Amino acid sequence: MKKILLASLLLLLFMGSACSNDTKEKDEDQQDDPEVAQTETITYESENGPIEVPADPQRVVVLSSYAGDVIKRGVNIVGADSWSMDNPNFADELVDAQEVSDDSLEKIIELDPDLIIGLSTIKNIDKLNEIAPTVTFTYGKVDYLQQHIEIGKVLNKEKEATLWVEDFKQRAKELGEEVKEEIGEDTTVSVIEDYDKQLYVFGDNWGRGTEILYQEMGLKMPKSVEEMALKEGYYALSLEVLPEYAGDYMIFSRNSGADNSYLQSDIYKNIPAVQNGHVFEVDQKSFYFNDATTLEFQLDFFRGKFLEK
Repeated sequence: MKKILLASLLLLLFMGSACSNDTKEKDEDQQDDPEVAQTETITYESENGPIEVPADPQRVVVLSSYAGDVIKRGVNIVGADSWSMDNPNFADELVDAQEVSDDSLEKIIELDPDLIIGLSTIKNIDKLNEIAPTVTFTYGKVDYLQQHIEIGKVLNKEKEATLWVEDFKQRAKELGEEVKEEIGEDTTVSVIEDYDKQLYVFGDNWGRGTEILYQEMGLKMPKSVEEMALKEGYYALSLEVLPEYAGDYMIFSRNSGADNSYLQSDIYKNIPAVQNGHVFEVDQKSFYFNDATTLEFQLDFFRGKFLEK
């Protein structure tokens, strides 16, 4: 009888050990399984309240403005808006992404996103939320660098985003000091764009490198630009009044496929910045935004143009 009890006890101990090892192996397998890891979520405090988003997003759809921020944080984008898809700075990272809009719901469903990011003005937000957690931002509600940190929070990469912002501000400030030493403290710079047969001049917070030039580098805009474009962010011009808004230097964001006959006009040719060779032209598709990827491109552009010997 004792032998039978001893044998039974040993059998129970063996079974318990086997079950324990099996559970441990399953736990380890779950930790190594990316699909299991993706089920974990964090809470992002959005403009519209708390939203549960994936802790490690793998398939993000960006519907407006923020593709460059997501790219900078090394997160995979499976779908993006047409403006982002046309941006040369994003070409390599979006080579496998599909062009989508807030109306192409079926296409977005097919992409099987785990997170959607866009502006607060996009349509079909309720329907998009049914596809994946959808986080939207109001443009300009926070400044352009804090915006990158907010994107970092959504992607569970706040620390990395914050470190980048601190480093970027320092680099931009140092460049501003070098440029002012090179061209003079009181030298003015204006940012001009030709778009859809219309000329525009920009203030200090409407992309096109304006945030870097005026906010971080501390360069000056012409008084006329300050009066007409600073509050609204931009101001539409006619060719006839362009000389009044042209700084000592002009950053000219141009569409290579647009009508450029105005460049041959006497009005344009007689602008001092044109005559002095102080016009720096850039492809506007690569210069529109103020996301982290574009900001890096703009900073390098300004360094090369202002300090080239």
